[in-house]
Amino acid sequence: MLEFKFDTQLLIEGTGLNEDEIHDYIMQNIPGDCLIAAGDDEIIKIHFHTNTPWKVLEYCASKGDIFDVVVENMERQENGLEG
Repeated sequence: MLEFKFDTQLLIEGTGLNEDEIHDYIMQNIPGDCLIAAGDDEIIKIHFHTNTPWKVLEYCASKGDIFDVVVENMERQENGLEG
């Protein structure tokens, strides 16, 4: 059984984005692992394993426009089912 069930990926588009600030907020406030927050001040890619993907989406939407959102259930994938 996986500790964190959902692979959450998205892009944030905005102005004045700060990948370190976004990374630190997510790590300090949303339980999970395998966080990648990479980009520049206009677009940032987020990849995070968590049990509360809606919290990631809510926070990222507060930073700019979110798109290319993918939330996959890795537990289902591990069991040979569609995620």
